[in-house]
Amino acid sequence: MNDMLSENRIPMTATVKEKLQSLADEKYRTFISGLLPNVDNILGVRLPALRKVAREIAGGDWRGFLKENPAYSESLEEIMLQGMVLGCVKADIEELLYYVAGFVPKIDNWSVCDSFCMGLKIVKRHKERVLDFLQPYFTSADEFELRFGIVMLLSYYIDDRYTGHVLAILDSIKHEGYYVKMAVAWTISVCFVKQPEPTMEFLQSNTLDDFTYNKALQKIAESHRVDAETKAVIRSMKRKESKK
Repeated sequence: MNDMLSENRIPMTATVKEKLQSLADEKYRTFISGLLPNVDNILGVRLPALRKVAREIAGGDWRGFLKENPAYSESLEEIMLQGMVLGCVKADIEELLYYVAGFVPKIDNWSVCDSFCMGLKIVKRHKERVLDFLQPYFTSADEFELRFGIVMLLSYYIDDRYTGHVLAILDSIKHEGYYVKMAVAWTISVCFVKQPEPTMEFLQSNTLDDFTYNKALQKIAESHRVDAETKAVIRSMKRKESKK
């Protein structure tokens, strides 16, 4: 079977599998495995190569490709590829959100989540519609559905208009998942870099748990875009975490 994708036909699932397997790099697989200790279905395909395959699929019958794929694919790269395809396709926002809603349940690690969110550039043209679409994810009990919602805020909504709303949403999130807490902290740190005044006000009055709050301060203090004097102030705001 030819393992090259064609824009003139539906890319069969087996062909895509073969293409990804041919692009696998064992050294890269070992490296990524160290970053994703609980994921054991990694081929080791580098992201630029994966994005190239996604663009090829998006230029053809991408709907057929997505329909062919099972709810949960065999490898990390197959799942990530589906998300990348959605970031490349030219489609009406409502149709795209239909496919996004179908993809989100497949997310089970931070790598797939974050690459997927950051690839959905169409959001920039439909912020209000997508923000409405995201609302259920902010109250989800599922760790990675919730992280998806948070990283979408981080990727597209930290600006003069939305930062206050973003911070209010982050303050309302009460979830014990590690990857949720880290996403909240990361988002707050980016808010601080881009919108320091409202974020400082938020840091001085919020209901974040101590771990998330302190992690946000740590990330702000580690930023190269924050001056030394401000970093000193940020470090002085650290809470003493209670032992459980």
